[in-house]
Amino acid sequence: MAHAELERVPVVFFRNDAGGEPVRDWLKALVPVEDRKQIGDDIRTLQFGWPIGMPLCRPLGQGLFEVRSTLASHRIARVLFYFDRHSRIVLLHAFIKKSQKTPPGELAIARRNQKLHASSLAPKEPR
Repeated sequence: MAHAELERVPVVFFRNDAGGEPVRDWLKALVPVEDRKQIGDDIRTLQFGWPIGMPLCRPLGQGLFEVRSTLASHRIARVLFYFDRHSRIVLLHAFIKKSQKTPPGELAIARRNQKLHASSLAPKEPR
C-alpha cells in the first residue's frame, strides 16, 4: 500500500525556549547524507505505519519511544519521541548510540524536552 493511501500521523520537532529545534539541527549536521536519509525514511515509516514495534520502534516507558535506525555508515542512531495531546509525534532528542543500553543522560534530555513541550501546549478548550 502506498504512503498516500495510509493515514499519516503528524510529526513535529520539539522547539526549545531559544527557538532551536535540537533534532532538526542534529539531522542537518549528520554526515554522510545517506544517514540523514535513512533516519528520515524510518521516521516516515513510523508516521504512516503507527503502531510499529521492533525492530524499528521501541517503547522506553512513561510515554517515551525510540526510532531505531541502522545507518549505512555502520552506526546506530536513535530518535526519541512521544505523542503529545494533539496526537502528534514530537521528536525530542537524537543521538548516535555507542553502547547496548540507552544512556541515562540521553533519556534525561528527552524526558526534560517532553515535559517542556507538554507544558508549552495551550490548555484544552472546554467542550
